[in-house]
Amino acid sequence: MDKNSNPAVQLLNPVGLYDPEPNGYSHVARLAPNVRLVYTAGQGGENANSELSPDFAEQVRQAFSNLQIALAAADAQIKDVAKITVLIVDHNMERLHILGAEVARVWGALPAPACTLIPVPRLALDEMLFEVEAVAAVAV
Repeated sequence: MDKNSNPAVQLLNPVGLYDPEPNGYSHVARLAPNVRLVYTAGQGGENANSELSPDFAEQVRQAFSNLQIALAAADAQIKDVAKITVLIVDHNMERLHILGAEVARVWGALPAPACTLIPVPRLALDEMLFEVEAVAAVAV
């Protein structure tokens, strides 16, 4: 079913696949013709002063805030995101629930984008617990 209002990205959850909505993603992102793609680097949970909270949930919230700033620099918004990739240090079900809740908060009533979650032993900095990168599509 397609629930997205962005004409540049159609997010789908086909019949025959389980409902991924509680885990904060869609199965498929299809782009319309004549779109401009925007790729972000992985955004961690550091603030503008390069400070990282030791709290996983705070890092997730800050990383998605940073993602929105990066998207805005390319004239894109959360609604334009087709796909995210998230990296989680010491991934577990508690951290998955925190991620799902933050995706629900950020995307609100919009469907969540396609997503790949990759558990990792560490990220670029010892204190980093979470990173998110995105691909967005903006109609031209």
